[in-house]
Amino acid sequence: MTTIEPAKAEHDTARQSALPSQRSTATRGTRIIGIVAVVALGWLVAFGLGFSPADRDQDESVRILYVHVPTIWLAYLAFVVTAVSSAMYLFSKKKSLGWDRAAGASAEIGVTFVAVTLAVGAMWGRLTWGVFWQWDARLTTTALLFVTYIGYLAVRRLGGSHEQRAKRSAVLGMIAVVEIPLVHFSVKMWRSLHQEATVANLDGDTKMDGLMLFSLFVGVIAFTLLYVWLMLHRTRSMAMEDLLEERGLDEALAVRRAEAAETATAATSAPPTATMKTGSDS
Repeated sequence: MTTIEPAKAEHDTARQSALPSQRSTATRGTRIIGIVAVVALGWLVAFGLGFSPADRDQDESVRILYVHVPTIWLAYLAFVVTAVSSAMYLFSKKKSLGWDRAAGASAEIGVTFVAVTLAVGAMWGRLTWGVFWQWDARLTTTALLFVTYIGYLAVRRLGGSHEQRAKRSAVLGMIAVVEIPLVHFSVKMWRSLHQEATVANLDGDTKMDGLMLFSLFVGVIAFTLLYVWLMLHRTRSMAMEDLLEERGLDEALAVRRAEAAETATAATSAPPTATMKTGSDS
């Protein structure tokens, strides 16, 4: 029979009773950020579809850019955060897994934003160029960026301990970020159908209508708030997933130790086997 230490039993009970309170990743702060993000997105819809004028050359298709441009900017930011968090994990003495979770969460959000960028960009291309896709320098490098970070997320799913996951992901996260300048300057490095930067150009000459520029920055603010909200929730959910994996491993080891203890106890408490000798009477 296996005995359980009272202190350990109380610790396990307290740990299990604490789990339901950790099921939610929401706090008062995340709720406020979420509400503000929804309001900002509604504001973007109002300005993008209603108040902002049509473009002289692109006509109504310019409204797609109020989503297309902010999402790729936020994707750049997300991948830079992934690289910085990876470096903080790799080169810090503490090796906190919190940096690894921040890197992974930011990469997931960045991949989502790039997917949105490619989707709405295809719609804009159909209206402007007449086709959904061209093997243009900007489009091709953006697709390569998307595939690279899909690979990064796949590497994070490989087996091993949390520390092994963090180390290999950190190296890849710091390498993958060098693709961002390649994507951004591809329109200057190669002949491209894609227009050059209108706002974030090097000469500082922004040729946009004031209301159109304002609508674009509303989009940047809205998607930035959405990024922050998603980032907070995802990092917390990843921490809960890691805790659940560790708890599952601890329980499996505890069961195995209990089985080994029961086997050892049964072996020591078993009565010795008696040997009977038979003889013949003379």
